[in-house]
Amino acid sequence: MKRIIILITLFTTIFSCKKEGVFFDNAFVIEDINLIDPIDGLKENRSVVIRGNKIIKTFKTNEVEISSENKIYPGKGKFLIPGLWDFHVHFSFERNFAEAMPNLFLAHGITSVRDTGGEIDFVNPYKKTALEHPKTKSRVKIAGPLIDGKYNVYDGSSPYFPVLSIQNKDVSQLEKNVAYLVEQKVDFLKAYEMLSPEQFKTLAQIAKKNNLKLTGHVPLSMNVIEASNLGLSSIEHLRNIELSMTNQSDALFEERRELLKNKNQIKGSALRSMLHKKQRMKSVYDLDSTKINQVVDVLAKNNTWQIPTLALYINFAFKKFKTPEYLSLLDVLPKSKKEEWIEKINASDASVDQQTIDYTAWSSGMVNYMHKKGIPFLAGTDTPIGFLVPGLSLHHELEELKKSGLSELEILQTATINPAKYFDLQDSLGRIKSNYVADLIILDKNPLQDIANTKSIRAVIKDGNYMNRSYLDSLLKQ
Repeated sequence: MKRIIILITLFTTIFSCKKEGVFFDNAFVIEDINLIDPIDGLKENRSVVIRGNKIIKTFKTNEVEISSENKIYPGKGKFLIPGLWDFHVHFSFERNFAEAMPNLFLAHGITSVRDTGGEIDFVNPYKKTALEHPKTKSRVKIAGPLIDGKYNVYDGSSPYFPVLSIQNKDVSQLEKNVAYLVEQKVDFLKAYEMLSPEQFKTLAQIAKKNNLKLTGHVPLSMNVIEASNLGLSSIEHLRNIELSMTNQSDALFEERRELLKNKNQIKGSALRSMLHKKQRMKSVYDLDSTKINQVVDVLAKNNTWQIPTLALYINFAFKKFKTPEYLSLLDVLPKSKKEEWIEKINASDASVDQQTIDYTAWSSGMVNYMHKKGIPFLAGTDTPIGFLVPGLSLHHELEELKKSGLSELEILQTATINPAKYFDLQDSLGRIKSNYVADLIILDKNPLQDIANTKSIRAVIKDGNYMNRSYLDSLLKQ
């Protein structure tokens, strides 16, 4: 009897000790994990407390004893990073795919996206749904349609050019169209290639007046220095900057100005393609180091962000989407979409074009050069264009940025804190600090050792909602 009493007393003592320590009410704890903050870097063996949708505390695991009554997720040997952004997506490029894209983003750790062009009535519901369901949907920022000129490119004339843009025949029409977008509370504006200088200048003024970032392609009627100085705050795909970096820039500009009059009244998509074919590689093959420096110095001075979409170029240049390895990645797609893409891939030309390869190499080299000059970068992909799988393609983009000379920590910045800075959210999003929104990813492997380890996702936390691997896998099956 005495032995039984001793055993009961010992058990009670041990059980009580486990209950001792700090208890965090209405919260959960990720215990003993390695934090990777995009600014402060690696902090080993930390615990993170999340309440509601916020990080409320981080501390060294061995310095604070926490009660076993807390809801605890063990993190030993794992790594915690902020949720990732894909800073260039298109919900409306393949409309029959749009409904599946949010699940694909979240399952791959993409907790925020920036839609860079689509009809406002189509893309706005995705933003609204994300706002209504922040714990189960990736954050969505939208531009609405591409703001193009008289001969707009994405006018719905073919499956390759669906309706992504709005035509603006003159400055007056542009002012009315953009006023409507501002009323619809778009998050930024996107300029496109067929704008006239007068239209672009007006657009930049409207963006500044309404405190909106203006992104886009450098209009073919302008040079990149002029566009950056007027207020083009970010450039997608490095598009058209090479035209201002060549020995022939003046002659090419005069040729473009004449061709843009479009005397034969061809479609905007055909006109743009013709100009690219005539001038892009002519520029890349005859670069002027002095003009390159002039352009890059201005972009650096103006802090003109770059979204280079290198994985898109690589995919096209080497036809990677035709390889067995790439085709296996399509297994995460809805069955009907997978079959549709495979049919299109099989029907596409398998030949590799040397000029496309050379342009891709130039793009990667230019990212390296711009990075050394201090120009800031944002990670984006253009998914689902080019058979890029939503969510997964962002991880491929990060790997391409590594090949272009960025360090692993700098690469993480392009998909976490840099997007937050772009939208002036840097005090609440994109870091692992107290009072920051709990958009986080738990990884099995260290991305600072190999950026490809961002794919080793064990769990995603969206707005404080913990989603384990089983739940994430279920998103891919829905």
